[in-house]
Order: sequence, then structure tokens, then C-alpha cells
Amino acid sequence: MSEPTHPTHPSHPSQPMPPLTAIRAFEAAARHGSFTSAAAELGMTQAAISYQIRVLEERVGAPLFLRRARGVSLTPDGVRLAARAGEAMEILRQAFAEVRHASEETLVISVLAPFAAYILAPRLERFQIAHPTLTTHIEVDQRLANLQAGEASVGIRAGEGRWPGLRADYLLPGDYTPLISPAFVARHGLPATPEALRDLPLIDADDEGWAGWFAAAGLASPAPVTGGRSTLGTQILTVQAALSGQGACLLNRIYFADMLASGALIQPFDILWRDRTALWLVYPEQRRNAPAIRAFRTWLLAEMRQLAPAGQPGQPKPL
Repeated sequence: MSEPTHPTHPSHPSQPMPPLTAIRAFEAAARHGSFTSAAAELGMTQAAISYQIRVLEERVGAPLFLRRARGVSLTPDGVRLAARAGEAMEILRQAFAEVRHASEETLVISVLAPFAAYILAPRLERFQIAHPTLTTHIEVDQRLANLQAGEASVGIRAGEGRWPGLRADYLLPGDYTPLISPAFVARHGLPATPEALRDLPLIDADDEGWAGWFAAAGLASPAPVTGGRSTLGTQILTVQAALSGQGACLLNRIYFADMLASGALIQPFDILWRDRTALWLVYPEQRRNAPAIRAFRTWLLAEMRQLAPAGQPGQPKPL
């Protein structure tokens, strides 16, 4: 039997790969939509980024960016290449992460203060026990961390579940209801109806949520507060004011399930007001399979299913 004319295994491609420096420059510029931001991330000059992208465009034989006075944008060829380049760079990042010693892995969680205090902190030990080689670091900041630039591994955000370049997994609804304390009841009695509550002290009474909740109860909003008043603006502070009996506060009852169970807080009515925003776990789409992110996502979603079982009315679907 004669030997085959052509080899049975694929040979190396005749066209050599473009320089990795050019690919890195292109991937960063495409992700940021800016040569300047890509240069800052990679520690290069803007001119060097521009040169590396020209090298890549010469190799491709087509422009990858449209250069305008106010910035740059990807061409259709650039869009196609950017998706594959991003995947390739992420594969390399994951490969290097996997060969590092497991003890070096760190998961940085950018999170809003109430979620950190009342949901994450009491439960994080369970995640740590299940993943003893991971180091977790919580960063509480109202400013949105730039996850794509690596400022944090994952974020917990309030919103409608859409952030460019990020994958979002639904965690908890924005359901709010008035909560009061035994000290409040001792001063004012237990309100028998929502209408009775309207005439009692309300913490952060000007918050739009109160109008939403009273509307859900079929009532008009309370009269605007006149004269001097204080605004606390965060559930961490409003719950402390409520515990001391200063007034009724509008809170997400899921956060305070333990206080409700112990009797430290009282929920006088079953009526809920649902904000248009919910809580989401977010992370870069290209890093969705990173081991630390995948482990945290699986654990956190399981924890949230216990807190807020699926099937609640109006629950958003995870993206």
C-alpha cells in the first residue's frame, strides 16, 4: 500500500503568530476603548500602543480601529478580533493562575456596606472553610470598582443587571418594608394599620421608598417633613436609629432576618415595596471561569437561594 501524499496530522500554520506585545496592546485598547487607558494599564506610552496596533493591522491587512479626534472605536474586523483576543488572554491568565501555588490565590470582593455587614460577613466563614487555600479580601466602597482593570475580582452591585463587559448573576430583590423596635412600640404603640404608621416618626421620611411603600399600601405619601431634619441614607445607620426607637425605618427585611427572629426588630405589616433595582454579583465576562470566581459564585448563589427562594413575584432572571 502506497504512503499517503499528504500528512495525516495538521502541520504548523504557515503564517507566524503576531507579536504577543501587539496582541496585548490591542486587547487592552479594545477593552478600554482608549489607547491612553491601555497604555496606563500596560505601563507603556500611548505612542507605543499605537505602534503595536499598527503592527497588528499590517499583519491582519485591515484597520482594527477607527481613529477620531475624540477617541477610537473598533471596526467590524476589530470587534471580531477583540472577542477572540480577550478569550485568548483570559486563557493565558487562567493557565498562569492554575500553575501558581493555590495559597497565592486571592479573591477581592468589592461590596456595598449593608450587604457586607449583614449578609456576607456572617456567612463568609463557611466559604473559607470550603475553600481553605483561597484568601478573601472584602473592600467596602460606594465607588464602583473597575473590575475589568483588576481593581477587584468580583463586585456586589445594586442595579438592573446590565453593566457593559460584566456578567451579572441575580442575588436578592430590592424589597423594602417598615421595621420598628420594641423601644418604638413602647413610645408609640404598635401601629394597627399603614395609615396609623403614616402619622408616626419615620426615619429618612423624605426617601422616595416611603412614597413607594405607602402607595403599595393604597395610601398617599406622608406630608413632607418641615423644619430641621437628619438624613442617614444607609441601612447600616437607619437600623441603628430604629433599634434605639427613634422611628420606623424602611429596610430590606432579608438583611435583618436574624434581628426579626430575635425580636430586636418587628415587621408590623406584610406589605412590601419593590425597588426597580436588585442586588447582583458581577464579574468580567472573560473571567467567568477563573477558579476563585467560579467557586465564590457557586457558593454565594446557594446562600442566596436559602435567603430568598426562587419564585418570588417579579424576580429578575439571572443573565
